[in-house]
Amino acid sequence: MFIFADMKIIRTIAAALLVAALSVPAFASEMKGDDENKKQESVMVGDDYQIVRNEIVDGIRYVSAVPSQKVCSNRIDIEIEGNVVRSVVFTRGCNGNGKGIGALIQGMTVEEAVKRLKGITCSSRGTSCPDQLARVLETACLGR
Repeated sequence: MFIFADMKIIRTIAAALLVAALSVPAFASEMKGDDENKKQESVMVGDDYQIVRNEIVDGIRYVSAVPSQKVCSNRIDIEIEGNVVRSVVFTRGCNGNGKGIGALIQGMTVEEAVKRLKGITCSSRGTSCPDQLARVLETACLGR
């Protein structure tokens, strides 16, 4: 029990340090560059996750998020080209499941990925790594 509590504290501190290091207030953003090379640095706080990177470079959207403390992963990195998911990498958590989710939605549209993953739960946590991914995609790419 002490290890689980310590991990929650460590994850909370890590997320706070990451947000502080970016020096960007919640929901604030700065746009730079032309239409082809848009760069948006932002911190968006969802129900239980934080998007710490959301930028478009050479037509590729790069999104990084710190998921809810209720799930095992502690970071999700996503690349999207147009409206299609290019790659998803989960840091920590169930290694095989994270890789499997990434492989299964590679090439899928953002809308289809959200439709398939949103609402999946893990035990009694009320969310899961796939659900967190869907929520991040929905916020960062679909503006919901």
